[in-house]
Amino acid sequence: MLILKRQLWAAVYLIILLSLFSGVYAQKKKAVKSVPAGNAAMWEKVDVGQRDLFAGPGGTAMVPDLSTIKFIKEEKAGYNKKYRISDGSGRTWVAKLGREARAETAAVRLLWGLGYKTEINYLVPTITIPGKGTFQNVRLEARPDNIERLDGWRWKQNPFVGTKELQGLKMMMIFMTNWDAKDIQNKVLQVGNEKHYIVSDLGGTFGRLGNNNLPLFFRIGRKTGSPKHYIKTKFVSKVKNGEVILASKGSKNRNIFKGFTVADARWLSNLLNQLTDKQIRDTFRAANFSPADVETYVRAVKTKVGELDRAAGEPNLAVTGQ
Repeated sequence: MLILKRQLWAAVYLIILLSLFSGVYAQKKKAVKSVPAGNAAMWEKVDVGQRDLFAGPGGTAMVPDLSTIKFIKEEKAGYNKKYRISDGSGRTWVAKLGREARAETAAVRLLWGLGYKTEINYLVPTITIPGKGTFQNVRLEARPDNIERLDGWRWKQNPFVGTKELQGLKMMMIFMTNWDAKDIQNKVLQVGNEKHYIVSDLGGTFGRLGNNNLPLFFRIGRKTGSPKHYIKTKFVSKVKNGEVILASKGSKNRNIFKGFTVADARWLSNLLNQLTDKQIRDTFRAANFSPADVETYVRAVKTKVGELDRAAGEPNLAVTGQ
């Protein structure tokens, strides 16, 4: 019996190791390439309080026409089921199924509201894709003909290293509990003569990060699109000697979430404080969360903004848990 147990544990350990190495290999295969030179943009100064966070970056003009849906092909990249489709107006979309759809819809709106460059997406409560079925709460992400999708970019190597906008974007990953902030989730979009540096996959947000930093096991406890977990998460751990230390335990790529100054926190805090309660509410209404869940998210977002406000005003601050 003892030998059998040892063999079983050896098999489990081998499976874990193979999973780890296969993931590393896959990431190496998808390693981001250098991006051609050009006018780079990640963030722009906007009138935050006037942005329509229900319609989002596509506005009302880009709302999908669901009168006629055509299936084009299945998208193979990523872990979630995705289909490329066209709508009644002839626009092309990538339909993303699963739990990440609503969280990603909200995350795009929140970032766009602050002035960050993003994808264009919408959440449709119900859609029938010919030959595939009828699905609920599906994220549709636009694939406009006039936008070219280039290679990815690295968190540690890009034209914005050392800027407040990059620091703010990194802080927003923890603000939104994005446990999947890897380089391969980043994309450069050629829009006219500008290259927009965006986080393309924001599905692992508005829930909870993992509960430990152990290799492989950091995934344990993470949640996506879960208001009851999101409201219990902490954003700022403490401020020590002018450095804002975020509660980033359990996230991927944790080494990028360091080196934030009080000035960085103040820059982001100034943006977030321009959001109205209605805008925050619209962010989650657009993702088709229930009225009760929307209100939970509103309270959670405002609580995290409060944490950042306190951090932005103190060189040393111990932040108590929620």
